[in-house]
Amino acid sequence: MFDIKNTQGKPLVWAVGALCRAIADALQARFNPVTVRGELSGFSRAASGHCYFTLKDASGQLRCAMFKRAATGLDFAPRDGELVEVTGKLGVYEPRGDLQLIVESMRRAGQGNLFEQFLLLKAKLEAEGLFDASRKRPLPVMPRAIGLVTSLGAAALHDVVTALRRRVPHIPVVLAPASVQGLAAPAELIQSLSTLYRLAQVEQGLEADLPYKRARGVAPPPPVDVILLVRGGGALEDLWAFNDEALARAIAQSPVPVVCGVGHETDFSIADFVADLRAPTPTAAAELVAQPREAWLGALDAVQRRLQDALERHLDRQHQRLDNALTRLGRPSAKLAGQQLRLSACAQRLQSGTRHTLQLRSQHLQRLAAQLPVALSRGLQTQSQRLERAELRLGLLDPHLVLERGYAWLSDAQGQAVTRVSQTHAGQALSATLMDGTVELTVTDQIT
Repeated sequence: MFDIKNTQGKPLVWAVGALCRAIADALQARFNPVTVRGELSGFSRAASGHCYFTLKDASGQLRCAMFKRAATGLDFAPRDGELVEVTGKLGVYEPRGDLQLIVESMRRAGQGNLFEQFLLLKAKLEAEGLFDASRKRPLPVMPRAIGLVTSLGAAALHDVVTALRRRVPHIPVVLAPASVQGLAAPAELIQSLSTLYRLAQVEQGLEADLPYKRARGVAPPPPVDVILLVRGGGALEDLWAFNDEALARAIAQSPVPVVCGVGHETDFSIADFVADLRAPTPTAAAELVAQPREAWLGALDAVQRRLQDALERHLDRQHQRLDNALTRLGRPSAKLAGQQLRLSACAQRLQSGTRHTLQLRSQHLQRLAAQLPVALSRGLQTQSQRLERAELRLGLLDPHLVLERGYAWLSDAQGQAVTRVSQTHAGQALSATLMDGTVELTVTDQIT
């Protein structure tokens, strides 16, 4: 854990990586493990087997990563938009400084009316203080006897007895059997707890009603210093007996610490919150009350677990970085295949376009060939008509027609037309062209 105190009164300057690690340690100490309910978004599974997604609701969202070792335990195929409950550890992905949840387990949410009843009862008992940490008692270092409440046919009984026999074979175990499922289970559990409570009060002189008092030659049982309330895992309906209000109040009245080990690590019941200590499994509950002989080995195991967790987190981060790098880099073969597909598509489009263009040109030429004789005939007729009209206009401009009306065309000796008096002088020889011939003239005078 990073120490954030500043004894010199100066502003504390953090290195980025150190601040990220400090935040990660704070999250680890404050929240973990944590269970979150929300809607899946952007769910993807990388080639490495790791899963990445976002968990969101109407007011926020949280990035999540579920690594391969946890993803292999999924019993359904997660889909975007699905409402789920995940359990994991909050942390900081240091290369980007992002808050993320490392998911260890996931299940579909929406347990219906039972879950609503669970939440209502939990809120009620929490408001009454039954869950307060101040009323939680430490476990005895060396219990004289261990009380056990579970079903005779439950696998949890075998697991607990095996664990206790292995770790503390010298400590007696007092079994108070009860049903752990069904309508009658809460009452039987309360009755079994009451029996163990009386055994826990032997030294207080409250053992008058115990069965051994009525049987001669029966040695009294040793005082019970801790009680284990256990059963195996199951659905919410299977564990519902441990969400009974009367059972919760009976656990709260226990004269000795109660360890509740109901279901798996991800299963929570009202009994877990009321008990002095919650164990993730029945076997773990037995191990919690059987630690003294293995104290040092347990400390070494704790150090080993911390190192293993740190190593796994480091490996997970490296795997995550590798996945991100692979996502950004991509595969050259995939890009080459994509370009080949594009090239093939372009070649097909070019071939198809060329064929189509040639076909259109051929059809156009055929239409032109069919239209050519008609157009040529029509053009010759049009040009012939134009020629006739031009010939007619040209005939109208023939100077002989003008000469026939009594006009003459004067020209000088060089053959230039004479149209003004100013172009002549006395004695000048001129030629006058008439309709039927030419007359030679000599200018004798000019009159203007």
